Amino acid sequence: MKSYGIREIRNVGLFGHQGVGKTSLAEALLYVSGEIDRLGRTEEGTTTCDFDPEEQRRRISINVALAPCEWQGAKINIVDVPGYLDFQGEVLSALSVVEAAILVTPAQGEPEVGFENAWELAAERNLPRAIFVNKMDRENADFGMVLQSLRARYGTIIAPFQLPIGSAEKFVGVIDLVEMKAFVGAGKEVECSEIPPECMAEALQYRELLVESAAEGDDELIEKFLNGEALSHDEIVRGLHEGIDAGKVVPVLCGSASRDIGMTDLLDIIVHEFPNPIEVEHIHGKHPQTGAAERRDATDAAPLAVLIFKTIADPFLGTLNYFRVQSGVLKGGTAVLNSTRGKEERIGQLSYARGKSQEPCPEVHAGDIGVTAKLIDTHTGDTLCDPAKPILLDAIPIGEPIFEQAVTAKSKVDEDKMGPALQRVAASDPAFKFRRDPETGQTILCGVGETHLAIVIERLKKFGATVEVVDQKIPFRETVTQKAEAQGRHKKQTGGRGQFGDCWLRIEPNRGGGFEYVDAVVGGSIPRQFIPAVEKGVRQAMETGSLAGHPVVDVRVTCFNGSYHDVDSSEAAFIMAGIAGFHAVTEKAAPTLLEPILNIEVLIPEGMLGDVMSDLTGKRGRIVGTESAGTGKTRLRATVPQAELLRYAIDLRSISRGRGTFTASASHYEEVPAHLAQTIIANHKKEREADH
Repeated sequence: MKSYGIREIRNVGLFGHQGVGKTSLAEALLYVSGEIDRLGRTEEGTTTCDFDPEEQRRRISINVALAPCEWQGAKINIVDVPGYLDFQGEVLSALSVVEAAILVTPAQGEPEVGFENAWELAAERNLPRAIFVNKMDRENADFGMVLQSLRARYGTIIAPFQLPIGSAEKFVGVIDLVEMKAFVGAGKEVECSEIPPECMAEALQYRELLVESAAEGDDELIEKFLNGEALSHDEIVRGLHEGIDAGKVVPVLCGSASRDIGMTDLLDIIVHEFPNPIEVEHIHGKHPQTGAAERRDATDAAPLAVLIFKTIADPFLGTLNYFRVQSGVLKGGTAVLNSTRGKEERIGQLSYARGKSQEPCPEVHAGDIGVTAKLIDTHTGDTLCDPAKPILLDAIPIGEPIFEQAVTAKSKVDEDKMGPALQRVAASDPAFKFRRDPETGQTILCGVGETHLAIVIERLKKFGATVEVVDQKIPFRETVTQKAEAQGRHKKQTGGRGQFGDCWLRIEPNRGGGFEYVDAVVGGSIPRQFIPAVEKGVRQAMETGSLAGHPVVDVRVTCFNGSYHDVDSSEAAFIMAGIAGFHAVTEKAAPTLLEPILNIEVLIPEGMLGDVMSDLTGKRGRIVGTESAGTGKTRLRATVPQAELLRYAIDLRSISRGRGTFTASASHYEEVPAHLAQTIIANHKKEREADH
């Protein structure tokens, strides 16, 4: 593929819900443009963009994939974006490198949540958008119903650019409502003709909607339209072009990716209506040392600024970094600064990627997208720049993980490899994080959902670490609810010098005050040098408690009496006495379990508030309050036990049909209800017996 100037480049993302045919659409565009000579099928795992073995096995896209093609003297970088909700991070990565978005929805039913999310994110960035109504060749295809639903939801900015000729098995082509011509045929064999007489009335009806949208894209035209004056063809074209650039007009096209119908018109729209990289705003960032604002022009002559938007770690191929050159020219063999990490990197071989295939190139120009390999310390979201003109671009806004799973290595060999493998996977996937819980000792994987973490676990296998999911342990606490006293006595005779330590302890609740140790020994019943040993024993005993093996908190322990032996007493003996005394006194003080409570904030459509509140109440949650969040959404605040929220990401997605989101943060500890505490304690005893 030849090198293109920035004015001939179009960077376009394909967005939408899973299963709507985005990958098939990318495949059809590649085929019609002549980049591939055979159509692959997602059902067979043979498409260009779904090249990862997990994608082929699961029949879903899990990675952003590139599919560049050439059309009418322009280079179109098609970015195929996963629609499955677990891979929202891929959506955000793709949005950071495209100037326009094509939102794909099927001709059956209303647009789903993946479409809605992509629309909102693209609208926030004011990206030009188009909608492609796919699967017009399937049963129950109803273009009119889909268009009506879109206009009801988003208003008159939704502009029908096309009308299908027939539907289901009779779908044969499209009517261009701008030029008022019919295009019949599939693939490259498309014939332009007059609109069939039986379609003319409907075409004129839909063209009125198009003209209305065109007028709203321009202040002068809207005044003319409202005065009842007819708009000329040139005025309509101008209004549509300006409206698309400003996000005031969203063209709606239709077709069938599986039968290659409607592809040429879609390619024409991309080339002629969507902006090139130089037409968007300047590149903004900051100086990595001073924090001062920096700006770059999106030209080859400007200083180099490169955004890494995707990293793939492979045990055989190494690390592949997908990048977008925001300004300047990136050349192979040059030294650049990773301003995110403050380290120098040397660029190796540069390539244009199409799926898994790579075409080497000597340099990548401003506005274009490429791939390079073997960068030592560069990851997703990093900025590469000219060392003499440093800039730090805005990071890709990947949200915090909301779903967790505990895992354990299957063998000692896996355990040795698990740490490095986790680091490799986390470096390539910013939506994934991991940690080791210092209390439970478990390794916790943190991601967006169950499928996301299942993919992570499969990736770990590639790096030699096989893990299995285990129940996640809750960091319970123990405390006491009453005041009590008890003796701790340690006496052991072994033939020589023995061991003797004796102390009397008093324990009482100290809710909210943490641990407090009081030395109330008088009269020398315990020598001063052994007093700290008693406290040390108490602290050791507190680490594992007496009910279910959890730390004890919020207690005041007083050592008020004891005895000693001139020969057999020692620091070690009084530590053991402190441990025994603490366990004895705790059992008398009505010990209880405490569980962590989380503050949770849920953002949901207004109509789903009742279902979400009911679900949280069933999870022992307490509703704190609700408020309007605008755009038909409600923000709900509640406090819920952590134990009830381990799978809440999945539960909320089911209740809200994927439209709800939430955040959670630690709040406080509360007593576990008696019936639940009994179960936790009984399970702990069984585990101890099994260990013994």
